[in-house]
This record gives sequence, C-alpha cells and structure tokens, in this order.
Amino acid sequence: MLEIRPNCELCDKDLLPEATDACICTYECTFCRRCVDEVLNNVCPNCGGGFVSRPIRPKTAYRKNVSLANQKASTKRIHSPYSHNQIQQFSDSLKHISPEKR
Repeated sequence: MLEIRPNCELCDKDLLPEATDACICTYECTFCRRCVDEVLNNVCPNCGGGFVSRPIRPKTAYRKNVSLANQKASTKRIHSPYSHNQIQQFSDSLKHISPEKR
C-alpha cells in the first residue's frame, strides 16, 4: 500500500494526500510535478526510473474500512540525499532514454 508521502523530496513542498501535482516512481520516491518536469527531466534521482501521477486515496470509505481515514498517509518527510549538481548530472545522463527503456 502506498505511503502517500507528505512532501517533495527535492524542494520540500507540502504534498497533501489529495495533491494532484504529486508524482511517484516505482519505489514511491515522491516529487512535485514542477521538480519532475523542470529539474529532474522525468528521471528519478534515486533509481533512474520515470514518474507517474500519485493516486489519490479516497477520504470517504465507499467500501468498509477502505479510505484515508483507515489507511493514514505518512507524516515522515523525506529529503533527497543528493546535491542539486549530482541530481542534474544524473538526470542529464538518462533523460534522453525513455522511462520504459531505462
């Protein structure tokens, strides 16, 4: 089950559970759409994969015990361990390869 992380790992923007600009990679690294498009070039700085929009967990339990109220979003903030220079170099080395071919 997705953690629904609370922030962009790069710029630290708050990404509430209902945020439509939250993006995740296959390992659930979480970044805002602006960072994904303008800084990361759709390259996860942690694994090299691409990003997709993070799903929104329903606030209301339309099925018994299946909602944000029952499966809470994470409150643990995560920050990238890489410098902006390291991220840029990594992104530049992979951005020309489409995510499905990386």
